Amino acid sequence: MSNKVISTEEFDKKFDDGEDISEYIDFDSVRSLNAEQKQINLELPLWMVEGLDKEAQRLGVTRQYVIKTWLAEKLG
Repeated sequence: MSNKVISTEEFDKKFDDGEDISEYIDFDSVRSLNAEQKQINLELPLWMVEGLDKEAQRLGVTRQYVIKTWLAEKLG
């Protein structure tokens, strides 16, 4: 499928205006960032776990969500 080509500015404006942008996206090349996961074990000092729990409670999310979000920000 041949997708139309427009500038980044045009694409952003169409997106921000709520227009259908699907004709500008090559869905065959899109990959999910969450497609494959691997479970790991991580030992942390108690003060870190308590800090993570405090932040998770403040945000209303899980400890795991805080860890994943912070790692994604650092690695992304």
